[in-house]
Amino acid sequence: MLDHLIRRATVVDGTGAPSYVADVGIRDGRIAVVDRAAAGVKAGGRVGARARTEEDARGLVLAPGFVDPHTHYDAQLFWDPCATPSLSHGVTTVVGGNCGFTLAPLNPGRPADADYTRRMMSKVEGMSLDALEKGAPWSWSSFGDYLDALDGRTAVNAGFMVGHCALRRYAMGPAAVGGTPDESQLRRMTALLHDAMDAGAWGLSTTRSTTHSDGDGNPVASRHARPGELLALARAVGEHEGTQLEAIVTGCLDRFTEEEADLLVALTSAAGRPLNWNVLTIESAAPGRVPHQLAASERARAAGGRIVALTMPVLTPMNMSLGTFCALNLLPGWGEVLGLPVPERIALLRDPAVRDRMLSGAASPRAAGFRRLTDFGRYVIGDTYTPENEGLTGRVVRDIAAERGTDPFTTLVDICAADGLRTVLWPMPTDNDPASWELRRRAWDHEDVLLGGSDAGAHLDRMCGAPYTTRFLGDCLRGRRLVPLERAVRMLSDEPARLFGLRGRGRIAEGWHADLVLFDPERIDAGAATLVHDLPGGGARLDSRAVGVVSVRVNGVEAIRHDVVTGAVPGRVLRSGRDTETVATGKI
Repeated sequence: MLDHLIRRATVVDGTGAPSYVADVGIRDGRIAVVDRAAAGVKAGGRVGARARTEEDARGLVLAPGFVDPHTHYDAQLFWDPCATPSLSHGVTTVVGGNCGFTLAPLNPGRPADADYTRRMMSKVEGMSLDALEKGAPWSWSSFGDYLDALDGRTAVNAGFMVGHCALRRYAMGPAAVGGTPDESQLRRMTALLHDAMDAGAWGLSTTRSTTHSDGDGNPVASRHARPGELLALARAVGEHEGTQLEAIVTGCLDRFTEEEADLLVALTSAAGRPLNWNVLTIESAAPGRVPHQLAASERARAAGGRIVALTMPVLTPMNMSLGTFCALNLLPGWGEVLGLPVPERIALLRDPAVRDRMLSGAASPRAAGFRRLTDFGRYVIGDTYTPENEGLTGRVVRDIAAERGTDPFTTLVDICAADGLRTVLWPMPTDNDPASWELRRRAWDHEDVLLGGSDAGAHLDRMCGAPYTTRFLGDCLRGRRLVPLERAVRMLSDEPARLFGLRGRGRIAEGWHADLVLFDPERIDAGAATLVHDLPGGGARLDSRAVGVVSVRVNGVEAIRHDVVTGAVPGRVLRSGRDTETVATGKI
């Protein structure tokens, strides 16, 4: 007998093949039946009679659960088993442990390392320190302990890379920041990585990006690693079944330097494993960026490796503030001003000479991809907090500046200063033109470009990237229609599943795991991001409701019904080797 039968659904199976109408039956967490012949049979037919429960899905699309290849749910899953809002938007598998940052391993001989890790995650990934302290048990030492702590308590499937920063901190202590490991420390680091992968880690993640600093304001540990250390760790990854590499370098934001490209090629070649990076920014103002970045992928193929660029298929607004840490702090010369106490910060921001220096740094080549944030006339004023700013919410800075007879940046500073720098700022996108969307459509055709890069679980009060799946589907069905539905579903499900070598996930096929999304093609979309205060300790985060998603099943069990959680926790911690297989690299 089937556990559940979905009757007369329009099946988009994840392979890119044309959709078809079928009855899909589930048993013991897997897809037991995909019966096209029974699709026209009324209730009580030969398939329907053998199911404990069933539903009529006429007019609805049934797709494989989506796979988000770049999240930071490492901590959030402890207080939020549903990885909200990802699960509501059809994501049934999340990949965590990215960018070199994980919560494990922790050296049991140095209890203070947990506090260092929490402060680092709060700074570099924009996580609430209060939530990190109150919402996770911090009861683990080894990476396997961490995976065990999550096992059986999540509504989503989750797999994790092991972060280079954690390996360095465990093996080197405080010397991980600024130091170079001696031979014994490198052996310890490599042994820790082997232990983590034996326990199910998906591989190694690392960062060399200048944007990544710890809670003390110092470059994070992995930024101090020399190529020899990275290559030793990459070779260790290649000794384990079903593993990967993930790496971030400064050039990910704009253009790789020759040295960065050489390093990425060397890492994937040494491991014989795919390496993915985040995030490929595509805009018509920089048409040469995509071919430049993807040249590294072509070199990797020739060298026996594979480099995959993640790119977002939708625009994800990120709010800014002069009062708290955000991307503006990373503009050249801005961090030293925006890092000061608020009264001193306001005084300097009101100094015309200081503003001129800041604008000069923002316009310099060193600003790289962050230059997209520096057209201050195109900022929209969000929440305000004082009578002086009443009526400004929703207005564009350039219009306010024209009324006041001041330049846009001065106007923006005046507004924020009146609020004690609490004003929320929304930069209008610079890459929403037809030419940019055409460049994206072409880039998606490349064999080494993959949709993803949501950063879900990080930067919680700044951005909400998790809903990219439903927003993209809505755009494909009713908006720009850059790709047909069948291909869009494949890009969200099977393609990331195949990159990570997920066994039996990413498609609707008999015998495969029943990770399924049932949605209304006429309505599928994502609601606007809104601020909610539901983190441990009362902290705020941006959330977005799913529109048109009828049901989300994980391993056959319904976890979401009409955007409401059922309370079930059918997710699994997916472990390398057992749940993943090795993916081929090199020329194909």
